[in-house]
Amino acid sequence: MVFSSLVFMFAYLPLTLLIYYIVPRKGRNIFLFFINLLFYGWGEPKLIVLMLINIAVNYIGGYLVDKFRDDPKKRKLVLILTCVIDIGTLAVFKYTGMIVETVNMLPFLNLPTPQISLPIGISFYTFQTMSYVIDVYRGDAPVSKNPINFGTYVALFPQLIAGPIVRYRDVAEQLTNRKETLDEFTKGVNLFIIGLGKKVLIANQMGNLSTAMFATTDENGVVGTWVGIIAYSFQLYFDFSGYSDMACGLGNMLGFEFLKNFNYPYISKSVTEFWRRWHISLSTWFKEYVYIPLGGNRKGAKRQILNLIIVWGLTGIWHGASWNFVLWGLYYGVLLIFEKFVFKKVLDKLPSAIQHIYTMFIVVIGWGLFYFTDMSKLGTFLGDLFNFGNGICGEQALNLILSYLPLIIAAAVASTPLAAKLYAKVQNTKYIGFAQTAFVAAVLVLCTASLVNQSYNPFLYFRF
Repeated sequence: MVFSSLVFMFAYLPLTLLIYYIVPRKGRNIFLFFINLLFYGWGEPKLIVLMLINIAVNYIGGYLVDKFRDDPKKRKLVLILTCVIDIGTLAVFKYTGMIVETVNMLPFLNLPTPQISLPIGISFYTFQTMSYVIDVYRGDAPVSKNPINFGTYVALFPQLIAGPIVRYRDVAEQLTNRKETLDEFTKGVNLFIIGLGKKVLIANQMGNLSTAMFATTDENGVVGTWVGIIAYSFQLYFDFSGYSDMACGLGNMLGFEFLKNFNYPYISKSVTEFWRRWHISLSTWFKEYVYIPLGGNRKGAKRQILNLIIVWGLTGIWHGASWNFVLWGLYYGVLLIFEKFVFKKVLDKLPSAIQHIYTMFIVVIGWGLFYFTDMSKLGTFLGDLFNFGNGICGEQALNLILSYLPLIIAAAVASTPLAAKLYAKVQNTKYIGFAQTAFVAAVLVLCTASLVNQSYNPFLYFRF
């Protein structure tokens, strides 16, 4: 079930909220636990079994790590075994096919490729549960003594499918002592609808444009190719940040406060800044649980470079079982190393506009690596970006660009904090409450009308 489906918006969510607020406070986590499992197993109930196994393994792991706090060897053994089970489960479901296909590149092997369906959200909730056990081991989070509360944390439906990756220590207090207020609920409704608008009104339309462009790559010309990947860049941002907004909004409706996952990444003036603003929860996870334990920047430049390569290789492979994702991760690892050790002093002296152009040039090309899983198509795409022999802009591409131009401009403006700054200036004026309500209602009506005519519109990050 997806947040942007009419079934979720007008049946599942209202009914869930109605029952949630009828149930006494002490019983709300129990209700949430079971409604979370219903949400996750919608359409494929067998996924619930895998979820329950993950919850049980990590609940027991956290319990034993805490129990053996006076026995370092046993604590460490439990931590290692729990993480091996988590990573092993993720690897089996996500990477078995990729491993077999890679091995089959050897001339004397032809192993059958297993057809294993990827459970939705497994990359996200695996990282959540691993962070819990690690934090309990480090003493950074209290152990959960209530399996229902822990299960509610793992399977909490607002952020279950595509994040943000919520650390247990950030919501431990909220699981047992949260306060649902009308102001928080209203904020959540508004945030949910704004996120819905990002997804339905911008991301889906940018997706239509990028799909149309990439379907006729030979006829696009240089400009058409660039517009196609720029449209995909907007699609990815508004799709994922829209989902994150919807998740945070749903959390507010239930009394939870999740950390912000995006902070206008497309206004960045360096690649380093971009990754401080994009998918913040994932970057934070890799920093805290991989980069710093490897030594971070504390063991000299050579070790720091190695650590960055490892982290970004893992970041790439986390996104998908395909070599283009590994390439994408290493691409950013190399660029971040280059910025830190070579280019930073030069970059800092450049005009802000040049810094921004440089960053977006890097990011947009990076999304090309992210998009094309077929290496031959990726090579063709990279060539088409600069191959003026194919023409400046094909006729069909030009017609598409002109028809989508107002939306492209709107997407560019919406990816900046301009609207937020304007709102901050007028938020205390007399009629702002009415205007805000009218705007949000209009977005909901437009989204609903659009969804009525769409059969399926999954979020892009569902496949990760």
